[in-house]
Amino acid sequence: MKGKLLMPALILAAGAVSAQQIPEKSPMPMKPEMTEVWEPEIPVITPGEKYGDAPSDAVVLFNGTNLEAEWTNDKGETPGWKVENGIVTVVRGTGIIKTKRKFQDFQLHIEWRTPAEVSGNSQGRGNSGVFMQERYELQILDSYNNRTYRNGQAGSIYKQHPPLVNACKGPGVWQTYDVIYTAPRFKEDGTYFTPPRITVLQNGVLIQNNVVLRGPTEYIGIPEYSVKPHGPGSIVLQDHGNPTSFRNIWIREL
Repeated sequence: MKGKLLMPALILAAGAVSAQQIPEKSPMPMKPEMTEVWEPEIPVITPGEKYGDAPSDAVVLFNGTNLEAEWTNDKGETPGWKVENGIVTVVRGTGIIKTKRKFQDFQLHIEWRTPAEVSGNSQGRGNSGVFMQERYELQILDSYNNRTYRNGQAGSIYKQHPPLVNACKGPGVWQTYDVIYTAPRFKEDGTYFTPPRITVLQNGVLIQNNVVLRGPTEYIGIPEYSVKPHGPGSIVLQDHGNPTSFRNIWIREL
């Protein structure tokens, strides 16, 4: 019995000796400069003079003239939308417009206006949309005193995430979307390794807070069923038959 008790006692004693050999503090005291990172230096850019102005590192996608410099229609031809007084407006039946350049992760600024003359209700008032990578839609709609399904109103990630609040201004008034978008990455089997994420401010108000997208936008069906691997894609503006207008569109690649 004594022999059996002796072995645990020796193990405990050895552990105590080992613990005493580990110093409690680092032999070299920490100094502030030991945690300072100096290189590489942060790039310098020039911010816009006022809210909504493009910073110096942005790609200006539409500045009020020459839409065809950065945009095309779905067939790769000159867009059929109307450009007038620094504004581009949907012409019904001419189809989408999309950027010639393709993007992955980005910050996007876009200003939009639904018609001042109210016509229709629900999804029939000022309907359009901004598609990230040609697949994931941020809804544009006149949602000022206009009830519709919550995951289809202005500021929604269409049929996936309703906005946190309705921050819409009235018909005919310019509004802004500021978007931070992180593109998906894919596994070898074609499923998401990391899904797309999006943050949206409407008129300076946070309405989508780093939400995870389930898949590409679907009018009918479940988003996950249509997930397919893809790389960078165009920004797309939708022709939904309403004369919605746009101006001051710029993007920063992240």
